[in-house]
Amino acid sequence: MRSTMDPWRRRQLGFVLLSAMWSLASAVTRYSIPEEIPVGTVIANIATDLGLDTHSLLERKVKLDYIHSKKYLEINENTGELFISEKIDREHLCPAKTSSFCFLKMDVIIESPIRIFNIELEIMDINDNAPQFRRERIPLDISESATPGERFSLTNAVDADVGENSIETYYLSDSDTFTIEIQSGSDGTKYVDLVLKASLDREKQAVHKLTLTAVDGGVPARSGTASIIIQVLDTNDNAPQFDRQVYSVDLIENAPIGTLVMQLNATDLDEGVNAEVIYSFTLYTSEKTQEKFSLDPNSGEIRVKDMIDFEEVKSFEMYVEAKDKAVNPLSGQCKILVFITDLNDNRPEITIKSFQSSIKEIDPVGTVIAVISVSDRDSGDNGKVDLSIHNAEILPFALNKSSEDFFELIVTESLDRELKNSYDITLYVTDRGTPPLTDNETISLTIQDVNDNAPTFPESFYTITLMENNEPGALLASLTAHDPDLHENQYIVYFIIEKEIANTSMSMLFSINPENGNLYALRTFDYEREKEFLFHIEARDSGVPPLSSNMTVHIIILDQNDNTPLIVSPWRPQGAVIEEVISRSSDKGSLVTKVIALDADSMQNSRITYQFLQITDTTLFSLDQYNGEIRTNRMFSYRDPRHQRLVIIARDNGDPPRSATVTIKISTVEQVVTQFTETTEVPIEYDLFTDLNLYLLIGLGSVLFLLLIIILVIIVLKCQEPKPSQAAPQGRNSVSSQRNSSTIADSTLISSDAYWYSLFLAETRKGKVVVRQPLPNGSGFIVSSIPGSAALTETSASRSSTLQESSSDLP
Repeated sequence: MRSTMDPWRRRQLGFVLLSAMWSLASAVTRYSIPEEIPVGTVIANIATDLGLDTHSLLERKVKLDYIHSKKYLEINENTGELFISEKIDREHLCPAKTSSFCFLKMDVIIESPIRIFNIELEIMDINDNAPQFRRERIPLDISESATPGERFSLTNAVDADVGENSIETYYLSDSDTFTIEIQSGSDGTKYVDLVLKASLDREKQAVHKLTLTAVDGGVPARSGTASIIIQVLDTNDNAPQFDRQVYSVDLIENAPIGTLVMQLNATDLDEGVNAEVIYSFTLYTSEKTQEKFSLDPNSGEIRVKDMIDFEEVKSFEMYVEAKDKAVNPLSGQCKILVFITDLNDNRPEITIKSFQSSIKEIDPVGTVIAVISVSDRDSGDNGKVDLSIHNAEILPFALNKSSEDFFELIVTESLDRELKNSYDITLYVTDRGTPPLTDNETISLTIQDVNDNAPTFPESFYTITLMENNEPGALLASLTAHDPDLHENQYIVYFIIEKEIANTSMSMLFSINPENGNLYALRTFDYEREKEFLFHIEARDSGVPPLSSNMTVHIIILDQNDNTPLIVSPWRPQGAVIEEVISRSSDKGSLVTKVIALDADSMQNSRITYQFLQITDTTLFSLDQYNGEIRTNRMFSYRDPRHQRLVIIARDNGDPPRSATVTIKISTVEQVVTQFTETTEVPIEYDLFTDLNLYLLIGLGSVLFLLLIIILVIIVLKCQEPKPSQAAPQGRNSVSSQRNSSTIADSTLISSDAYWYSLFLAETRKGKVVVRQPLPNGSGFIVSSIPGSAALTETSASRSSTLQESSSDLP
């Protein structure tokens, strides 16, 4: 053996020596060695122990009897040492653990002579094996309903070692729920039980993983572990639970059928059928709600089953029960609040609460026509509405908000049925949703008529021309007035406003149809007597009170050429020849006479031109075709006959023209003897004055009167004797003229101021005075021309006979 040995080897060697010494005392030589010592280790010197000569061993052939076909020991024949030839495993040699002792018995056979020695080699156990569990994973199923203190057997660990090197104890990993109890069998085997020390709750911990450690008593100690997998078996001790007791869900109205509202998920901490949950509505869920929503019993999906209208129901309450499938099922409940979100799916509505379909046009501003309410079944901004009038800017109406959602339709401007007799008022209501919805309502309003318009004529002054000599009953005009009112307010009656003209009532001259305004002439008119009429016609409606208006009618009588010119100067009896005397010594251009013809017609019909119809010598006399003056073209010669015959025709300008002729016999004398011819009166029924003539005469008289005053003032200032003012009588009543070469007195019929003026010019050149004198019966005037000398001696009585205009001659 080696001189230097470690402490373990020394302990082994000492153990062998002690064993050898013990064997000397017995018949059997016994040795004790620990297992697992290295090969080659010397156990003992058998020659010495057996008392044999070491040198003779080689000769005697020492051999060992093998056991179990294995050669664990060898004898060194040279030295007699017994040593380990193969590793010795006690657990292999002595697998049974009935005893803690393990002996290896061998026989040493020595030949020459043969001797047999019994050797026992005790194999002592060393802690070379750790405890081992038959299974590294020990599964256990324990019901969660197990009570604390309940025991569960565990598979024990095994240790091939024996004695102190075998399993001494067990340890369990930390656990608040389990512990172990160790028990020893009759053979010393350690058994371990798992003890439940607290109630199990599978829902809290379904699996408990523990580590069981088996520790032997060797030095150093060895250990082995096993995992204990405890599966807690479920019992239906947990009801299904929802994560919330109350759910709140928003759902848009009109959601399509099948829309997922929400998916319920109730959890059951149990497992298996105890955890399988089915869902259902409880009795607290109304039938109406169940009609709107469906619940899948397996998945817990709540879906829309029927159309949902926010305006019908704004929210729903559902009570759902989740029940497990255990034999004795447990259940949990939750409440679901479904709030319907409003969509702008309802059009606003207009309701006419009250309405006057017709109002009077005189109803005042502010009159209420209708009371209108608006509504929208939506909510929020979707239910807020605005009411307006279409084309409100051109209508005399407005909306006045009287209260929440109520409006009054009122009149804002004065109404006039005649401008517009009805209105179609369109009301628009719009909500404030997105997009906004609208609705409209049209109401028809009729404006009732009141008698607020008087009849009106197209013209306030109407001029009608009427040809004289008209037929009585002739239609003059249709004077129709218009009244924009209706019915009796529009029915018009026509009247002639009474007026007397020349003591004659206007209704005796004209007539008007009271219904249609046709104006008729009741008699024939003569232009020469009546030239115009001015009167008023009234149109009166039948309203209460009646309104009326009138117009002025001016009827102008038009002249016809119905009068033949009348030669008034030089005057002669019917069919007589006028004789004129002229001095043969008259110069060229001397006035022989002047033919004056009058025509009672007017205008063109009264315009007269003069022509020679017959003349003895065309070179001797000339005739002015416009003023009728006959003058000498040359001086008389001795060859000219003493008597000249002239036929003058006076022709008016009418169509057809009318004419008159006068025959003048001119006698030439050497000297003209002037003599006064008495004034001859010729009654002529002719109206000398018209309104125009009257105005001219008044104007001329005023001028002459002022001139006379001025002359008088000048005379007084000069202190001279005033001249008789009668020598220049008023121009309208008398005209003076001097004729140098004739003593013939001319009488002329006058009908107009124009003629007065022309006669004034002509006769004054002849030196005669021309006066107008009324006829005794007042039916006309006479015109007298007298010599100028007679005019100077005219008395005041002759002045008083000046022509005066009677009121009966005025139209």
